[in-house]
Amino acid sequence: MPKIKTHRGAAKRFSFTASGKIKRSKAYASHILTKKTRKRKRNLRKATLLDKRDMNGIKKILPYMA
Repeated sequence: MPKIKTHRGAAKRFSFTASGKIKRSKAYASHILTKKTRKRKRNLRKATLLDKRDMNGIKKILPYMA
């Protein structure tokens, strides 16, 4: 059986925590920042965890990172 290829786009966007959860960065932080509040932009800088419903799909395309 051949090895499964890692999805390189997903590998650059997601990382795994020590407990096996998946970390992701938040969207909407790259442009059109003038209308967003200071608080909103500050909160967009923080990483967050992937929702449990999306975990299985991401784990399939990142087979060797988990």
